[in-house]
Formats: sequence, C-alpha cells, structure tokens
Amino acid sequence: MDIVRNIEPLLAEYLTIFPVVGLIGPRQVGKTTLAKSLAKNQPIHYLDLESAADRQKLSDPVLYLQNHQDKLIILDEIQQMPQLMAELRGIIDADRRAGRFIILGSASPTLIKKSADSLAGRIGYIELPSFTLNEVGIENETKLWHRGGFPLSYLAGSERGSIIWRKNFIKTYIEKDLALLGLSAEPQTIERFWRMLASVHGNLWNSESIGRSMGLTHPTINRYLDLMEGAFLVRRLQPYFVNISKRLVKSPKIYLRDSGILHAFRDIIQQKDLMDDPQVGASWEGFVIEQIIETMQNILMDGQAFFYRTQQGAECDLIIEHNGKVKAAIEIKISSAPQISKGFRITMTDTNAQQGFVIAKTNETYKIEENITVTSLSTFLQDFLPKL
Repeated sequence: MDIVRNIEPLLAEYLTIFPVVGLIGPRQVGKTTLAKSLAKNQPIHYLDLESAADRQKLSDPVLYLQNHQDKLIILDEIQQMPQLMAELRGIIDADRRAGRFIILGSASPTLIKKSADSLAGRIGYIELPSFTLNEVGIENETKLWHRGGFPLSYLAGSERGSIIWRKNFIKTYIEKDLALLGLSAEPQTIERFWRMLASVHGNLWNSESIGRSMGLTHPTINRYLDLMEGAFLVRRLQPYFVNISKRLVKSPKIYLRDSGILHAFRDIIQQKDLMDDPQVGASWEGFVIEQIIETMQNILMDGQAFFYRTQQGAECDLIIEHNGKVKAAIEIKISSAPQISKGFRITMTDTNAQQGFVIAKTNETYKIEENITVTSLSTFLQDFLPKL
C-alpha cells in the first residue's frame, strides 16, 4: 500500500532553497523511505551513520564527500555524528548550491548538538510525522486512531501484528534509542516514566507529583520530559494566556503523540475494545489534537496551538491562533451528540475566538449555536481548517 506523504511538496520546495534540508521525526516514521524516493528524480548517495562502515568512510568527510558532489547526499541518523555539522559548513560554503544534502535525524534540532550554530542560514528543517488522516483516508479514521500512524504498525497484516510491532518499538526505545539521545537512566526507570506519561495523557503536567512517585527530583523529571519531547514521543501543549486578565492555569498539558503507542501501554489489542477503555476520551482528544496540529503545519505555517483553562473552570481543549488572532476555539468530544458547556462559551468570549467548533465522533456537520459548529474530524481538517 503506497501512501503519499503530505510533506512531499514542501520537501521538494526546501530542496530548491537550502543547501541542506533536515528531515526530522521519530524512528520508523518513514524518513529514509521518503528521502530515497527522490532517487527516481536525481542521483543520490546514501550513508547510514548507524553503520560503523559508513561512519568510517567519513573519517575524512571533506575528501569523501567531494567525490559525490554531483549527487544529492543523504546522511541518515545524523545524531550519531553531530560533529559532522561543522565539516558540512565548510563544504557548503565552498559551493552554496541548493539541494546538496538531506540529513535525517530522530531527534529535534536542539538535541542534534551543534546543528543550530554550525549550519545556521544553510539548513531548513521539516518534521515528518507519522501517518495522518489526510494521508490514509477518512474511511480509515478508527484504524489510524487505534493503531497509530507509524507505518509498520498501521500497515501490519493483523491487529496482533500491529501491537507486537508497537511493543517492540517501545522496548527498543527504552533499551537503546533514548539513551543515545541523552536519557541516561536505567531501562526500568525509563519504562516507568513513559508509563506514567501514558497514565497522565491529556492532563496537566505536574513534575513534582511524578517526581515523588518515582523518587526523582523535579529537575530530573523535567529533563526526562524534555528528552521525550525532543524525540517526538510527547507533545507538551502550552496554555493560552496572552492579554487576558484572569487567573489562568499555567502548566502545560501532556500527550503521547502517537495514539497507537498510548494504546500499547493500555494493552488495547483489538479495535473493538477501544471504546470500552476508561481513558478513551483522553485518547480521542490527543488523537484529534495531533491530527489538527500536523495538518495545520502544512496549511498555516505560522499557526500556533494552545489549550485554555482558567482557575474558575472555563476551558476548551484547543485554541488555534494565526496572525495574532484566535481563529478557532475547539472542544473535542467522544460523544456523537455533544453538549456545549458554559465554560466553552466563556472561553470564546475571553479569547475573542472568531469561530467555535465541537469535533465529535459524528458523520454530520451542523450549527449548535450561531458561531459554534459541530463536525467530524475529517470535515474539520478538509473544509474548515484551510479557511481559518
């Protein structure tokens, strides 16, 4: 099953602008496959920096890479050789042609040390997320929600095959990958922390509470969270509080970015069991937020996402801000017949939101009030989000 990735046009555009394009995202999300697909359009040279043999080839990177300067050079898992960034700067400055290198990384630029300084002005970063609803088709919404968007999980031949892949993905990250990114703790500690993140999915972040539960300090817990976020495994959704004179919640909300990974921690194997899980509402909320944010990044390049909550109880799940204005306040409901709370109406007034939406498990779109629309996730992504 071939799935066309939404960022392909953006990747092609970046290759006409920057000498280096950084394609980043979690492991196993399809970065290498997408980069290699460019081979049909131009000659490429691929190096896997997890391979000792390929790293040895770059013992003198200037000399080696000069022999391939007529090709698009793909350097996979760049975080294995962060010192290479400084060498690339000199190579690029000698020839500033666009589209010379693609570097692939399983960590954010802040974790790929030296990249921000060494290649400033020479590199453009693009994040490749796991599969989105627009990519797999709206008819596969529940499957995507259940299995998550990692290609080998989503495309597995059976639900059992999918959960086995996800469990092993988690095991590999715990035993190897997170340590390589700087999370220096015993595997049992990392697994426990990840499980605790899954248990507070959709809730306000309280590092002191989690630290007490794990016997770790507040700074250590926050450092762990930073590394998990930098590995694209966790989303920290910040509260909206600009120019509002009310007592607001200031802690972020925490979500596991891939719903399939959340469900693996919840031991939800069969799709039919998803709706019976006590955490189903939080799971659906996180899935919808992730789909909106990932789609928004291709539509509203400077759009930002927040949540809103006051100490008095007014709240909504998602605020979309663009060009300094709140374009939409969004409430997310698992129900097919959602009700609007007083707190949501207060949110719209407080933030001066232009439109309100309730995204529910429904096939209908209708007005519940003059400026509040109930709709499905797919309809919001296709019909409403591009017009914000």
